[in-house]
Amino acid sequence: MAGVTKLTIAGFKSIRELRDFELRNLNVLIGANGAGKSNFIGLFRMLAEMYEGRLQLYVQQQGGPDALMHFSRKATDAIRATFDFGNSDSYTFELVPTNDNRLIISDERIAYERQNLEGGGAINRTITAAESDIKQAAEKLRIPYVAPILESARVYHFHDTGEKAKVKQPHALNDTLRLKVDGANLAAYLRMLKTEHAESYRQIVDTIRLVAPFFDDFVFRAGPTAKIQLEWTERGDPDTPFTAHALSDGTLRFICLSTLLLQPWGLMPATILIDEPELGLHPYAINLLADLLKRASEQKQLIVSTQSVELLNRLEPEDVIVVDREDNASTFHRLDAAQLQDWLDDYSLGDLWKQNVLGGRPA
Repeated sequence: MAGVTKLTIAGFKSIRELRDFELRNLNVLIGANGAGKSNFIGLFRMLAEMYEGRLQLYVQQQGGPDALMHFSRKATDAIRATFDFGNSDSYTFELVPTNDNRLIISDERIAYERQNLEGGGAINRTITAAESDIKQAAEKLRIPYVAPILESARVYHFHDTGEKAKVKQPHALNDTLRLKVDGANLAAYLRMLKTEHAESYRQIVDTIRLVAPFFDDFVFRAGPTAKIQLEWTERGDPDTPFTAHALSDGTLRFICLSTLLLQPWGLMPATILIDEPELGLHPYAINLLADLLKRASEQKQLIVSTQSVELLNRLEPEDVIVVDREDNASTFHRLDAAQLQDWLDDYSLGDLWKQNVLGGRPA
């Protein structure tokens, strides 16, 4: 598996301490509102910002150090985390607050074993710094796992489908490097897939038709300023294009999810994080979404938060992480199929969740 195999977190938002927590290819977090699902995913968002040298901007956008530390600096002296990648490879950092309301790096370490290269070792930095050195160190040391995992760790959030949503607006025709986390370049990205990856594009269109039988295909027309926007046609009327404004919120979100999870493996991020992808989807669409998640997890690592009983019903117990709030801190435990076997003979996972057998419900 190309991803994070084990995770340790301390002092981050609602997560007081989580030690050596194992991650699989598919990790679906369930729990009550405020339990800490989004905070778990948020750590990866912060990691991606650190990798790109944008830690200080991220901290200020989030409300300063006290908003990120467990019950602020009054209760927590530092945020610490270790990401294990297997084979004795890991990345560790420690962040401490400053009097001028910043969060700086007081410790940063990469431990690695070079494959097909001579030697191995570690890089340590204990001098305080405003930004991370991991990107430069990974490039210098040619550590193969760092860039695909950390650089591509993005949290996809396709919730905004309002009139002014970016996914509905014209955007640059050449904005095709990667699918934006909010779908802002969806039309350009789909056009690129149709031109360069026809089989993946056809899979996306066929999957959308399963949820929206009226949908025929996308229309790609560049405007006079090299702009493009999402357009589509209905079955039986290929001559009348509609814009994204004519799609329901759920259909538009499913289009975004299908594009993300059915794009070619080489374009798909190594680590995919999705926050509540089921929002606005019909139960049948949620069943298809479960299949898409399972397919993507065959080669990529997925971390997903959900409130959907329908989605939970399509998962294996080992795919599910239950998040609870105990003593003002988030706790995490992965379900065990053997322990639930007697229950699963008569009930689905969703039924057990609703009956509070699994936990992850409001106390």
